[in-house]
Amino acid sequence: MKFMKLGSKPDAFQSGGADVRLVVSDLATDVVVHIGEVRFYLHKFPLLSKSSKLQKLVLKATEKGTDDVHIDDLPGGAKGFEICAKFCYGMVVTLSPHNVVAARCSAEYLGMTEDMDKGNLIFKIEVFINSSILRSWKDSIIVLQSTKALLPWSEELKVVGRCIDAIASKTSVDPANVSWSYSYNKKGVACTEITESAAKTSVAPKDWWVEDLCELDVDLYKRVMVAIKSKGRMSPDLIGEALKAYAVRWLPDSYDALVADDYMRRNQCLVETIIWLLPSDKSSGCSCRFLLKLLKVAILVGSGDHVKEELMRRISFQLHKASVKDLLLPAASPSDGLHDVRLVHNLVQRFVARTALSHNGDFVEKSDEKMIELNFEQESTLALGELVDGYLSEVAADPDLEFSTFVELATAVPEAARPVHDGLYFAVDAYLKEHPNINKADKKKICGLIDVKKLSTDACVHATQNDRLPLRVVVQVLFFQQLRAGSSSAVALTDGGEHACAKPVQEQSEHCERRIPRHPNKLNKQVTSLSTTGEGEDRHVELRGGRNSFKDQVVGRNSFKDQVVGRNSFKDQLGGLLLQSRSRRIFDKLWSSKGHGENGKGSETSGSSQSPPSTAKPTEVKPSPLPPLRNRRYSVS
Repeated sequence: MKFMKLGSKPDAFQSGGADVRLVVSDLATDVVVHIGEVRFYLHKFPLLSKSSKLQKLVLKATEKGTDDVHIDDLPGGAKGFEICAKFCYGMVVTLSPHNVVAARCSAEYLGMTEDMDKGNLIFKIEVFINSSILRSWKDSIIVLQSTKALLPWSEELKVVGRCIDAIASKTSVDPANVSWSYSYNKKGVACTEITESAAKTSVAPKDWWVEDLCELDVDLYKRVMVAIKSKGRMSPDLIGEALKAYAVRWLPDSYDALVADDYMRRNQCLVETIIWLLPSDKSSGCSCRFLLKLLKVAILVGSGDHVKEELMRRISFQLHKASVKDLLLPAASPSDGLHDVRLVHNLVQRFVARTALSHNGDFVEKSDEKMIELNFEQESTLALGELVDGYLSEVAADPDLEFSTFVELATAVPEAARPVHDGLYFAVDAYLKEHPNINKADKKKICGLIDVKKLSTDACVHATQNDRLPLRVVVQVLFFQQLRAGSSSAVALTDGGEHACAKPVQEQSEHCERRIPRHPNKLNKQVTSLSTTGEGEDRHVELRGGRNSFKDQVVGRNSFKDQVVGRNSFKDQLGGLLLQSRSRRIFDKLWSSKGHGENGKGSETSGSSQSPPSTAKPTEVKPSPLPPLRNRRYSVS
C-alpha cells in the first residue's frame, strides 16, 4: 500500500469533544466552520490563502456579523475537510488509498487549485493518484471501492474511470510478471506470507485476479468486467470463472436469506448483472451446473422472463453435462408441484432440436473431423437419455406431478438416447408406486413407454416380481426372457457344440423382437405355431432360437410342476430367474387354454399348481436328432 506525506509542521489538531475539533495555538481562533454536526475552530488566514470557496463563505459570514460558516454538502465530510485544513496550516497529513478520494473531492469543492496557490492540494493529490495509486493493483481496487460513497463527485473527477482502466489493463498482463495480489488466498496463506514468498513462486495462475475483484460492489464490478471483456484479451473460460467466484461470494446459500425482503432486490440485481456479463460464446465459458444454479436463483427472486430465456438458451447447448440434482428446479407456483418439470421439458426439447439440426449436416464425408463431431453428438444424446430417466425417477415421487407432464418429458428424448430402458422402467415404477390410483388406460399408456427388449436381466427379474405392472407387461418380459435364453442356447450349440459362435447383439435383439407378442391374446397362437412341424420319423419340435423347443421346456413328458420343481426346471432354463406364484399362474392359464384348443384333448397343465390326474396321458413328442454325447439330455418317462 502506497502513502504520501504532505506538510512539515506537527499536527496541532485536538478534539474538544465528540463533535469539536480545534487548533492549539497562541492566537485565538476567529472562524468556526460547521461540517455537518462537527465544528472546527480555526483561523481565517491559513484557510483563505488556499481555498476560494472559503473566501466567499467567510466574506458572506462577515457581512452578516458572524464568525460561523456552515457547509452541509461537502463531499468527504468532516474527515475530508480535516485533511484540507491541516494542509492549509502546513501540518503533516498522510494520504493513503483509503482517504485520497475523500481528500480529492473535498479539495475540489473548496477550490484548492493552482490559481489560489502554487502546489496546492489538488495538484499534489493528482500526482499521488497517477504516480502511485493507479500503478498498484491493490491500491487501485481500494480506491475504486471507496469512490462509491463519493458519487457523483468521484465520477466527475474521473477517479472511477481511471481506476477501472488501470484494473482492466493489469488483468491482461503476463502472469509471470505478477508478484502480489490484493486478496488472492486460495491456498489459505496470509497476504503477508504471499508477499514474502512472491519471489519463490514461479508463475501466478491465470485467474490470479478473480478473487480480488469479488470485493467490489455489483455496480463497480459490472463496469470492471465490461472493460476487461472489451479489451478482448481474456478467454471466455476465465470470464466464466470470475463470474462464478463473484456469485459464490455474494449470493446466499440459504433459501430464507435469498428471498428475504431486505435482500430480494439486491439478489435480483446481482443475478441479472451476472447473466448480462456472461461470455458471448454460449457453448463455453460457464459450466451447465453454474447456469442451472443461476436459473434456480432467478426463479426464486422473481427475475424477468428475458433473464430466464437467456439462461435456458445457454443451458440447452450443454444440458447433457448437467446432473439430476442440478435439474431439480423449484416450481414457480405451489400449484405446479415441487419441481418445474415443464421447464426441464423445454430444456430437453431445445437440446434435442439443436442436436437434430447438427445431425442434418453433411456427415457423408469420412473425414476424421466429421466422425469426431458425430461421435460427440452420439455421446451427448446418450448422456441426455440417462439424465432424463434419472430426473423422472426423482420427480415421480411428487404426488402433484401430472400424468401428461411425466409422459411428455419421457417421450421428449429420442429413441437413440435409450439403448437400455432400465432407467425408464424404474422411473415408471416410481410413478406407479406414488400414484396407485391411476386408471387402467393411463397405466397401460405409461407402461407402453418401456421396451421390454431393452431391459437388463436385473430389471427383468424386478419386473416379473412387480405387482404394480399390468399382466401384459409381465408376460412380455417373461416371454422375451425365454426367447433370449433360447437364443443363448442356440449360440452355445452352433457348429455341433464344438465351437462357440457368438452372434452379434443386434442380430439377437432383432431375433427376439420378431418373437415378442404384441398382445397377450396372441401368445397362445404364437406358442401353438411352435408345435410339431413334421410327420413320421422326421417329426420333431423346433424353436427358431435353439435346438430344444419352448414346448419341450414347459409341456414335456413331465408335468408343469415337475419341470418347475425338478432338476431340469423352467427356472434353470431362465438362468436362475425367480418366478413368483403370480407369474406361474399366468403361464398355467396360458398353457391350459392352449391344451383345450388342440384337437379337443385335455392339456397337460392345469390352471393351478397341482399335478395332472393320473389318467391324463402326456403328449408324445419325438425328440429332435441328438446332439453330441456331452450335450445330450434325457428324460425319464
